Amino acid sequence: MIIATNSKGKISELKAIFKTEEIKSLEDVNIKIEVEEDQDSFYGNALKKAKEIYEIAKEPTIADDSGLCIPIFDNWPGVLTHRFLGEQATPKERNQAILDRMKDLKGEDRKAQVVCNLVYYDGKSILVGEGIIEGTIALNPRGENGFGFDEIFELPNGKTLGELSAEEKNQVSARAVAARDLNRKLMKL
Repeated sequence: MIIATNSKGKISELKAIFKTEEIKSLEDVNIKIEVEEDQDSFYGNALKKAKEIYEIAKEPTIADDSGLCIPIFDNWPGVLTHRFLGEQATPKERNQAILDRMKDLKGEDRKAQVVCNLVYYDGKSILVGEGIIEGTIALNPRGENGFGFDEIFELPNGKTLGELSAEEKNQVSARAVAARDLNRKLMKL
């Protein structure tokens, strides 16, 4: 299967979660495109990426879209998590913008979710795995592991995703939950 991403972090996470080296990156199959995420849902973006890459490679493809949803802000940044400051913004800049917007909020108002949709497409079948984890936005970034908003998303145990080891994160992340959900469905194909 091909993973429709150029993110090295996502590729290594998914290889570890699926426990297989049979997963190929876009680089492995010499595909040098970035599918535009212009849909209004995580599912829509993931499906679009899976279909576009399948049409080029003609191999079963898995694509994901995920993001941070903050209920007090109507689930912002949501599908725009990676782009709400523009395509060139760094994760550090995005995280700081979120922290700045939330600086006066306390307790329940800091609740957040990470949502991941992982879509499999093989030219005929479309399967989707969904993962949602609950937490809060930390007061300050913590942790050196992970990528994206991992250093500001705090789990109920008080640790941020960025403070977890790769093995720990691959047990509890929204992508891990979505991958396990998708894997169950793939076993029935």
